[in-house]
Amino acid sequence: MRVDAFDFLLPPELIALRPVSPRDSARLLVVNPVAADPFADRIVSDLPELLEPGDALVFNDTKVIPAELKGMRERDKASAHVSVTLIERLDASGWQAFAKPVKRLKPGDRIRFGEGGNVCLLGSVGAIVEGRGGEGGVTLRFDLHGAALDEAIAGLGQMPLPPYIASRREPDDRDRSDYQTIYAREEGAVAAPTAGLHFSDRLMQALAARGVSRHFVTLHVGPGTFLPVRGAKTEDHVMHPERGEVGAGVADALNAARAREGKIVAVGTTSLRLLESAAAADGKLRPFSGETSLFITPGYRFRSVDQLLTNFHLPRSTLFMLVSAFSGLELMQRAYAHAIEQGYRFYSYGDACLLSAGCSAT
Repeated sequence: MRVDAFDFLLPPELIALRPVSPRDSARLLVVNPVAADPFADRIVSDLPELLEPGDALVFNDTKVIPAELKGMRERDKASAHVSVTLIERLDASGWQAFAKPVKRLKPGDRIRFGEGGNVCLLGSVGAIVEGRGGEGGVTLRFDLHGAALDEAIAGLGQMPLPPYIASRREPDDRDRSDYQTIYAREEGAVAAPTAGLHFSDRLMQALAARGVSRHFVTLHVGPGTFLPVRGAKTEDHVMHPERGEVGAGVADALNAARAREGKIVAVGTTSLRLLESAAAADGKLRPFSGETSLFITPGYRFRSVDQLLTNFHLPRSTLFMLVSAFSGLELMQRAYAHAIEQGYRFYSYGDACLLSAGCSAT
């Protein structure tokens, strides 16, 4: 398909720079392809009454690390400011990263992150550039390793806000809690599973009282989620792989819920992509551990998910393509037009929508 089929105009003032408080007071657009009026304006705290006892919510429990590091490149007597976003840990002291501006770096360069000079006090940490790759990628070898390096990154790093927020304001201490789900457990993501940001302890308790079960999978979200689709056709785009896991107990519980005619509701596109990666052709979920680069576009036949709770996504993005596959492109174009007309807030800190699978799903 042509990528421009997924384009739309979004007023910049609808891009949310901060989340609402409390978390579950965000607006929720309910989209039902088979209803006479397919759009209903609700709020996230209404979710328990929108689901039925026996339904199963699936959350991504990945934890965002403060992966944005600002530093000074040191080469001979020359220095230059650089920033890096950590992407994937290679070993005890090595990381793959994106660097800006990458043209200031070459193999052998040394970068000092932080202002202090005492590594033992974690005031700063150094790294050597071991190599450069495409699209701004670099390989870094840090002076510290293991838990000591983790502690240094936690102390010196900032939360890796999406570019459409980071370009308009600096990350701050509020983002350390705002850009993390309340159930985050498994460290490794450099982007939040943002649909989960809407859940509060109060909402979790209300869902349990309703008889909606909760299940946790892990997909470590990478920065590839923000990379633009550069080609003219969706077939030309390649998704960056992300590592995930669906435990045997979770797979069994979700299979049992579906056998009892409960709906499987994915909280976020990351949960959905992981469940679809773990699903057999007949829709039965299997344990899964490994990488997935599943790219979902219209025409994809969904096997494991009945509903999707997700935020509002970028024009021409892989995420808007996914929701268009889930509920239908024409319906999602109308849904987004409705959201824009009604002043819904977009992207990571914005409002949410609850989608039901359309005719493209099994």
